[in-house]
Amino acid sequence: MQKQNFTDGPAVALSAVNLSLGQGAARVHILKDISLDIGRGEAIGLVGPSGSGKSTLLMVLAGLERADSGSIAVAGEDLTRLSEDALARFRGRNVGIVFQSFHLIPTMTALENVAVPLELAGVSDAQERAAAELASVGLAERLANYPAQLSGGEQKRVALARALAPNPKILVADEPTGNLDEKTGQQVIELLFRGHVDRGMTLILVTHDSSLARRCGRVVRLRSGRIESLHEATSAEAANVKAASA
Repeated sequence: MQKQNFTDGPAVALSAVNLSLGQGAARVHILKDISLDIGRGEAIGLVGPSGSGKSTLLMVLAGLERADSGSIAVAGEDLTRLSEDALARFRGRNVGIVFQSFHLIPTMTALENVAVPLELAGVSDAQERAAAELASVGLAERLANYPAQLSGGEQKRVALARALAPNPKILVADEPTGNLDEKTGQQVIELLFRGHVDRGMTLILVTHDSSLARRCGRVVRLRSGRIESLHEATSAEAANVKAASA
């Protein structure tokens, strides 16, 4: 796969982003003055205790949640200026998302699930590309299987293949190893970082796993909706990933 080359500037630029959810007395200030730049081709780990705002931040930069205030630029596009339809088209072209839950369509085969975003984007060889992506995550023999016929690890790999199929500029993953055994989780991690390095994608992970976060180039720690710290990862694995993606 060719490495990405898009608009100059960071892959993600957030400035003074605030978001509250709920109504009236139940309204909660989730994100508080978040400012963060993420470079093109960078791998970022978002960590912090439950309720710190990690997943909400991921949804904001993926264009799935609207911030109350602040600026949000992703892949050179100002998301605050886009309509809902334009945001959906933008995500389809630029952002691959791997949710903690698989979000596969139960009435579609693995092949059909991966082909859906390609078909929506008008790709003429959607089925062929979907089959190639499934083969790349080790599921070449499972194309005709429905989600209920797949193990949890296989479903996660289908979800990853679906996220990678449009060759997005940015890949985001929310607890990618959640609900998986250690061996299967490690397989998914390797596939994520292989996609990041081979395609030059920006990778943004939400995780409670400190060892996984250390594989990223930088680690952003959130607490109570604010960035508590931001530092370079120091592990040899992170250094190898950074060198491979340069």
